[in-house]
Amino acid sequence: MTVIPKKCHFIFDKLNSNGFQCYAVGGCIRDSLMGTEPLDWDFTTDAEPDDIISCFNEYDTIDIGKNFGTICVICKGEPFEITTFRNDGDYSDMRHPDSVTFTRRVEDDLSRRDFTVNAIAYSPEKGYVDPFGGMADINAKLIRCVGDADNRFSEDAIRILRAIRFSSRLGFAVDPDTEQAIHKNATKLSGIHPQRIRKELSGILMSDSFDKAISDYSDVLSVIIPELSPMFALAQNNPHHKYDVWTHTLQALSHTPSDDVIRFAVLFHDIGKPHSKTTDNDGVDHFKNHQKISCKIAEDVMRRFAYPTKIISDVSLLVRYHDERFRDMSYDIKRVLGAIGPELFEKLLLICRADILAQSEYKREQKLSHIDKVEDELHRIVESGECYSLSGLCVDGSDLITLGFEGKAIGHALDALLSHVIKGKAPNTVDGLRAYIDSLPRHID
Repeated sequence: MTVIPKKCHFIFDKLNSNGFQCYAVGGCIRDSLMGTEPLDWDFTTDAEPDDIISCFNEYDTIDIGKNFGTICVICKGEPFEITTFRNDGDYSDMRHPDSVTFTRRVEDDLSRRDFTVNAIAYSPEKGYVDPFGGMADINAKLIRCVGDADNRFSEDAIRILRAIRFSSRLGFAVDPDTEQAIHKNATKLSGIHPQRIRKELSGILMSDSFDKAISDYSDVLSVIIPELSPMFALAQNNPHHKYDVWTHTLQALSHTPSDDVIRFAVLFHDIGKPHSKTTDNDGVDHFKNHQKISCKIAEDVMRRFAYPTKIISDVSLLVRYHDERFRDMSYDIKRVLGAIGPELFEKLLLICRADILAQSEYKREQKLSHIDKVEDELHRIVESGECYSLSGLCVDGSDLITLGFEGKAIGHALDALLSHVIKGKAPNTVDGLRAYIDSLPRHID
């Protein structure tokens, strides 16, 4: 049952008192029918944009798409979008209709929407308007296009990803005709701007059923991230692996927590393997330095989608270090800690475990036990305040300048001193490092 919150009553009151129809519509109705409190409420009306502005003349209004019938009304600092009932023309840019025609029928407006579960309108006075069976599809847990699926996806191919996102987020199946149209029209996504894709991609990756969605729609994913395609069916003839690279990635993803940085890092952690594969005389495959290649590809892909710099950096670092073996336990941990910090190191360990669980059973328990020991040592190092980065070193650049170091020699000396300390060759004290400092060059040409 849909209960319109009190904050929205003024929308109905103003429009109805001026002789216009008004309905809440779209995702807010879908969510309320599913027992979830909507985050936003959107409204549709037979009032045209100028009429909407007139009805709400004592409120601030923003023209956010007057030509398409949408006016935003601001009440107590909160925005409410109101859109005129409309029919859409052709979508030559695969995003916006070339033209719209305002109409007096809410059914016409619902007919232009993407999926039946989003094509339900509700008015406290008139009840539900559901011409395409959206309520039945909610009960059946089904994502189905309104009308012809090919037409819906040809109008705006981003709806392909929206269908997958809704399916994975809501735990709904996709109607067979809609699913067939998704695969058939997937290549149309190549014409969509990457920044539009970003929201849908993140939504899919962070949904509860993301691993099944990515597995079922790998062909769609490879259109928006072509760099993934070489991973498909790429064999890993190696005792440590039992799956091809893509299947291994899917298995690893299934072991990740709901964290966008971790999931992106796992998605990309082996994307460089197709470019580094070699096979020895015994038929065993090797992927030397694949993590460095994967890091570069991951960074390029995420920059293409214009993800925030911090996320790009974190994902790239996790991909870069995901294959660390930590053979020299304390030193290697401090070296990586200095590069990524404690918080990201904790995420790295989660990625390492997911990676191991997606490999063969060969030495699995031994590998997992080793990661447990790395985690224990990590906590000991951090809690005891041991030095692992330049910020924790007992000397800094100004100290070295006082001692006669110049230019490039300062940075060189700091790096050498840090390495000396984390290798345990000297205590992190000025007196303990004095002899080593004296051995370092003061000038570098």
